[in-house]
Amino acid sequence: MPVADAASEKLKLLLAPVRKRLKLSGYLTTVASLLWIGQAALVAMLVASLLQPELHDLSVWAAALGFLALGACRIALDTSAGRISFNAADDVISKVRAEVAQQEALRSPQCAGNENSAALASLLAEKLDSLRVYITRYQPAQVRVGIVPLVILGFALWHSWVVALILFIAGPLIPVFMILVGMAARSASEKQMQEIGSLNALLMEHLSAAVDIRALGAVERSEDAFKGAADTLRQQTMKVLGIAFLSSTVLELFAALGVAMVAVFVGFTLLGEITFGSYATQLTVYEGVFLLLLAPDYFQPLRDLAAAWHDKASAVAVAGELAEREKQELKPILGRGGAVEMPRAPAPVAWSGLHFSYGSEEPMRYQEAKVPAGTSLAIVGASGSGKSTLLALIAGLIPPSGGTLRIGEFEMTAETADQLRSNMDWVAQTPHFLAETVRRNLSLARGHIPADEIDEALQSAQANGVVERLPDGLFTRLGETGAGVSGGEARRLLLARAMLSDAGIILADEPTADLDGDTARQITESLLALKDKGATLIVATHDKALADKMDQQLVLEAQNA
Repeated sequence: MPVADAASEKLKLLLAPVRKRLKLSGYLTTVASLLWIGQAALVAMLVASLLQPELHDLSVWAAALGFLALGACRIALDTSAGRISFNAADDVISKVRAEVAQQEALRSPQCAGNENSAALASLLAEKLDSLRVYITRYQPAQVRVGIVPLVILGFALWHSWVVALILFIAGPLIPVFMILVGMAARSASEKQMQEIGSLNALLMEHLSAAVDIRALGAVERSEDAFKGAADTLRQQTMKVLGIAFLSSTVLELFAALGVAMVAVFVGFTLLGEITFGSYATQLTVYEGVFLLLLAPDYFQPLRDLAAAWHDKASAVAVAGELAEREKQELKPILGRGGAVEMPRAPAPVAWSGLHFSYGSEEPMRYQEAKVPAGTSLAIVGASGSGKSTLLALIAGLIPPSGGTLRIGEFEMTAETADQLRSNMDWVAQTPHFLAETVRRNLSLARGHIPADEIDEALQSAQANGVVERLPDGLFTRLGETGAGVSGGEARRLLLARAMLSDAGIILADEPTADLDGDTARQITESLLALKDKGATLIVATHDKALADKMDQQLVLEAQNA
């Protein structure tokens, strides 16, 4: 299926649950627009009563009250329609945002591909709002444009076939040019959406590597790269605006010509210079004023649709991005994504025939092994031998291609993964925290924890000095990447969190990598403190000193990569 067709089909699927509400909103705004016909008739009749009192007898008060009553009805209908469409838009965006977030929450970190968190955040926080404008503006305008012009054309034809002919010729020219302009608008909007995601991704990369960029003296080069990306986005945005202004100019040109021709015809007819165009008799003052008031509203729905045409292009671009995401192969973590509570206690870990393959690559095969409860295992081997992958398999973060893995009495499957994983804690090589206080980050697994337990865990992890030097101690807010503490200090905080979690199984991925000797020694002692507390400890490491302190070692061969 072509990309454009896939995007349009995806947009239809997104709107399917709220289609009835959107139609109701469109019909309400249509009725509100049609009420102008009654208001125009009252104004025309009032003008005719003032100029030709012998033909029409309508008091100013009666005309004013009728006009205000119809106006109040229009306001009430427009308000109701707006509320319905805005609620429908909120439902669509909330559903899409929840689905994408849920999908990403279940995506395996080992198989995430080239997905950038900044691009994902841009989609969820910025781009999805394009759907709101499309739903609240374009959808009602699409309903109105199919009804209101035809009704007004019928009233015009009832009074003058010439006016009807003018409107009939001028009206269809607008959609034709809108279609031509819309082709360029869709392409420009898609490129703009891509540039927004790229710029956000580039900014996130530069922020995360700010220290390295400064250390390498590449600040100026980094600034130039970012300026170039920002300038590209500026140019693309200006191109989109240019197309939007072009479509509005074309619309206003034909609308102005149509209204002007109706005004010229009515004026010369009332002056007696034109004697054709009506039926039995020439146009009266009432008919002339009535037609003049109807002519602009004949084009108004087309104007609204053209004004929202760019909104449609943006929405289609977002729908296309969502459709592309659905085509990507998703390797989810095992389980249903929800934590199921179970007693936290040391448990044995064993596997046999276990293997895993990244796509078409040669599978990584792991020799049979068993780690008794409360003991430790070091997984060692060359880079690329599959150490981190084996840890991810044990945690159920990726589904195995074959073999069995057992945690205690249960096999790791999609049905048991959540329960088994709730008894584990992960010490990552690259620490990640909530943008919260140190205390909040330490107590993630258990909620409220007494202060004496926190102090004991910090001492066991040799992290009490880290907290003491922070400006607000336990109440210091950390950045998501551990801003405010060094890499070794962040890992010690992770170990303290693991101790407070009371997890029965601790998985550590290269916990001493890139650390100086003293810090690596402190991390090693903290890990051993976890084992001494009774936890089953499994560590993937290149550090021979750390591996030698484990109860057993599993050596992975390089050919398994």
